[in-house]
Amino acid sequence: MTKIKVVPEESEAQLYKCIKKAVKQKQIRRGVKEVQKFVNKGEKGIMVLAGDTLPIEVYCHLPVMCEDQNLPYVYIPSKTDLGAATGSKRPTCVIMVKPHEDYQEAYDKCLEEVQALPTPL
Repeated sequence: MTKIKVVPEESEAQLYKCIKKAVKQKQIRRGVKEVQKFVNKGEKGIMVLAGDTLPIEVYCHLPVMCEDQNLPYVYIPSKTDLGAATGSKRPTCVIMVKPHEDYQEAYDKCLEEVQALPTPL
């Protein structure tokens, strides 16, 4: 069984706050197609994937892309919560939070915590 990078409960609220700030500044990429396009273009940010997305084949290639591009990524438990954090009523399976000066401190804190998570096998 392989391990995945799941955000700890105590860090989850902080990550959601950072996502909400990124939405206000329009510094967020939402959905598999859009996130994949911007990762291929070399855009930097934190990728957040929903752990309850089925079928997993929808986005199973994205963590590999992140590893290739040296991008941090993390899984959270619910796509419904991820969608709500982005201000949408619809569930979202993947987003990418881009850095911005207005919330740089919150972004850096989230980035530290994501990078501190153990690397999956």
